[in-house]
This record gives sequence, structure tokens and C-alpha cells, in this order.
Amino acid sequence: MLIVHVQVRVKPECIDAFKQATIENARHSIKEPGIARFDVIQQKDDPTRFVLVEVYRTAEATAAHKETPHYAAWRDRAEPLLAEPRSRVQYANVYPGEEGW
Repeated sequence: MLIVHVQVRVKPECIDAFKQATIENARHSIKEPGIARFDVIQQKDDPTRFVLVEVYRTAEATAAHKETPHYAAWRDRAEPLLAEPRSRVQYANVYPGEEGW
């Protein structure tokens, strides 16, 4: 498993548009065979900050995800809504192991 946390800060006036675009992307992403989970979370004390928690079954699935039409549509819709460039951190799961998924 490969877990990716994508940190996003959007312009305050763009929160709703970002949520709509990102939820649409997540709905399609979770249908990809290489994705085990795709969560969209919003920070409670700063609603302009989001984290996308993407759990991939393999490292190759991350590249496959970036080739999908729904990712391209999300990227094109979301980029103008961002207050700063997004960042990402990759993690390996420790527990549960592969048998837990």
C-alpha cells in the first residue's frame, strides 16, 4: 500500500467550488482498481485547508490515476481555485498490513 496525503489551501471564495470538483474526482477515483481509499477532509479551524488522503494498492496505481480523464478534469478545475501550490507526502502503511486491506 502507498498512502498519499495531498495538502491543499484554496482561496476563501472558492471553497464550495473546490469541494464540488474534488468530490466529483473522488467519486470516480474510488472506482479505479488500484485505489483502496480516497478521502477528502477539510480542516475544522481553517476551512480553506484540505487534505486528500489517497490509498493506492501499488505504486504504479498512482501513475495510472494521473492518466484518468477525471483526474485531468479535476486538475484543470481545481488549479485556479488554489491559494498556493498543493503539496504531497507519501507514506507506507505499518498497520494493518496487506492482509488488513
